[in-house]
Amino acid sequence: MTTHIGANRGDIAETILLPGDPLRAQWIAENFFESPVRYNTVRNMFGFTGIYKGNRVSAQGTGMGVPSLSIYVTELFKDFDVQTAIRVGTCGGIGKTKLRDIVIAMASSTDSGINRRITGGLDYAPVADYELLASAVAAAKVHGVDYHVGGIATMDLFYDESRALDVLESLGVLAVEMETSGLYRLAAQYQRRALTICTVSDMIRTHEVTTAQERETGFKAMIEVALEAAFA
Repeated sequence: MTTHIGANRGDIAETILLPGDPLRAQWIAENFFESPVRYNTVRNMFGFTGIYKGNRVSAQGTGMGVPSLSIYVTELFKDFDVQTAIRVGTCGGIGKTKLRDIVIAMASSTDSGINRRITGGLDYAPVADYELLASAVAAAKVHGVDYHVGGIATMDLFYDESRALDVLESLGVLAVEMETSGLYRLAAQYQRRALTICTVSDMIRTHEVTTAQERETGFKAMIEVALEAAFA
């Protein structure tokens, strides 16, 4: 057991899905896993392990933001030997995205101070695992979902009234969220595979939104693409 994950070594699969919302982790387990077992209830940040098409897989909530995600991912990589981690979350769409589109993140820009602190002041650009990314694109095509591949931005502020989005959009960034830069950096540090697949839950410019219920338990296509990519 670790400080934040009340599991024993071996309880967690080498491949894991990482939603921010712990209730989405529960929904994934209940709807996609065979024989799911809950291994974590610490701080109600639920984690489950089950079987998907003969493959052992887990789902773990991470909370919101790079600091929260970094706690869970560090423990998963360092203490539970997770090898493949796929974030399945929501994002705010900008540019050419539409509500409910899937965004597969090649890389993540960030304004997080954690990135520079870890790298000694460098503007390090963490990227996705290419094989996972290519497999996710192939799965998205098979499932016929509307998807985009490109850069996203991991931002510290959820309510951001600065002009940062104008700059990001002008540079072709597809969406903003709060975790991916941390995930990709940790994957590089521990030499693990990582990918983010997000569903556009709201459009920042037009203020179109999905419901809270959709964000908690919906976005079935995103989960199917992530699972197919993980075990391609």
